[in-house]
Amino acid sequence: MPKRVFTISAGIILGITGVAKIVSAFGGARILENPDPVFGLQFGWLMFLAGIFELFVAVVCLGQKSKTFPAAILVAWLATNFLAYRLSLWWMGWHRPCSCMGNLTDVLHIPPQTADTVMKIILAYLLIGSYATLFWLWRQKRKLVSAPAPSGTTAQSPVP
Repeated sequence: MPKRVFTISAGIILGITGVAKIVSAFGGARILENPDPVFGLQFGWLMFLAGIFELFVAVVCLGQKSKTFPAAILVAWLATNFLAYRLSLWWMGWHRPCSCMGNLTDVLHIPPQTADTVMKIILAYLLIGSYATLFWLWRQKRKLVSAPAPSGTTAQSPVP
């Protein structure tokens, strides 16, 4: 059950941040016209694409009724990519707050540094939660495979 709680919460978080990025991508903030230092795309396009990926992962997280594994893999993949992006910015000497939410922070009157800190906390939650869920699922599968077969039956390996 805890793994499902993580998947649902990750889906809600990614749904909110995905919509926020897509809406902000069409805003009037000047930074949206500037090229991103990592990919060279305009920030507006980069935010739009990131928002689309986040919405896709959110739909998978919220649409999975019983299988957590595919959703956890997608969340881990997306969060790892966000971490790699942030590390790339840091490595390049980009020390400004992440413009992850575009001009939405202006609309909500949230200082950019506060929004950046919140996004780092969310990133940590998604990274730790997704990898912990995958580790837990892996351990459960190992226990299932190594469990002795009931007496009178033969053990069969699970079909992948």
